[in-house]
Amino acid sequence: MGSDSDSGVAGQAKRSKLPSLNELPKHFPGCCMSLSNLILGQIAQILPHRSKFILSIGCGSGLLEALLLQYDPGLAINGVEVYSDPPVNRYLMSKDVTAVGGTWDVTDLAASAAAWMFVYPREPRLVDRYLQTHGGSKDVEMVIWVGPRADWADFETPFLRSALNQIEIHADVMLAPYEMVIVARKSRIHL
Repeated sequence: MGSDSDSGVAGQAKRSKLPSLNELPKHFPGCCMSLSNLILGQIAQILPHRSKFILSIGCGSGLLEALLLQYDPGLAINGVEVYSDPPVNRYLMSKDVTAVGGTWDVTDLAASAAAWMFVYPREPRLVDRYLQTHGGSKDVEMVIWVGPRADWADFETPFLRSALNQIEIHADVMLAPYEMVIVARKSRIHL
């Protein structure tokens, strides 16, 4: 299982300054998806609040997560990233990032998170491992997947065979034309 004893990523002295966003989607170094104030608002609306936490699996630099926290302080987001020295996280506080041993590693924190975010995940098998290992947990309400439309076909099957198999395509999210947002929730049978 995950290296949950590494509750943070060591070596982070201070966070980088967040870029300013406007209404038009734009790419920034350290984040694969296009970002704008509209996108942040739309994603923040989907995510659970009320002291439930969100796990961003493969958070990388933490840019999206830090921008979401700035946009909506009512969110509680923890990042998960593969351990590296120096760490790739530049925007989240180190206490809010859990290091795992590799791209195959699943953290047990996923079982108690209300939502997971996979933003431009590289490996369908990792998403499948999370879904099979912790997708049936009573606390997990949803998964948000963001990535290229062309990649969704590779990720759809693991979702359909999991407890989180009710797929919603959020075409209204104002991403770049080649990107999409999927929200997966549990079917009534699994509630």
